[in-house]
Amino acid sequence: MVVNIAVLASGRGTNLQSIINNVENGYIHDANIKAVISDVRDAHALERAKKYGISAVFIDPSEFSDKSEYEKELIKKLEEFNTDLVLLAGFMRILGNKFVRFYKHRILNIHPSLLPAFKGLRAQKQALDYGVKVSGCTVHYVTEDMDSGPIILQECVPVYEDDTEETLENRILQEEHEIYPEAVKLWVEGKV
Repeated sequence: MVVNIAVLASGRGTNLQSIINNVENGYIHDANIKAVISDVRDAHALERAKKYGISAVFIDPSEFSDKSEYEKELIKKLEEFNTDLVLLAGFMRILGNKFVRFYKHRILNIHPSLLPAFKGLRAQKQALDYGVKVSGCTVHYVTEDMDSGPIILQECVPVYEDDTEETLENRILQEEHEIYPEAVKLWVEGKV
């Protein structure tokens, strides 16, 4: 069976690119990225999708009366692509309970900290402010509680004395590009 993947992204799409590369080179086999959906009209992730012939869809949240209506449209669009697995790659919206329940055990996210530490936004700044010596990244299932789903993979990254938010972010991002495709491969192969 071939797994149909849809990626939700709001920004540059570097994790998306990593997933695309690993599908293209066969590391993640028996999977197709059917669509990239963004809540930001000019998200670079949409351009990345187009470059590879992947459907690039912008759904404008401002066109809906509330979050629930927006997510109904999101589900409708995902179902048009027969989505088996939803990947969050820098998608800067918190998904509602109905959406999460609809895709239970079929939504993965990558977060730039060793969860359960430093949930939410600016995790690298939180790590620096706290003074940790090790940070990292986590691939986890998305559940109804933010950044709290079961952990699939984690990778450690050292925190140096002279680190800035940007330098730490860049080092963590390199590891994200390694473990996210690995987690997707494990999911596709039924090993998680």
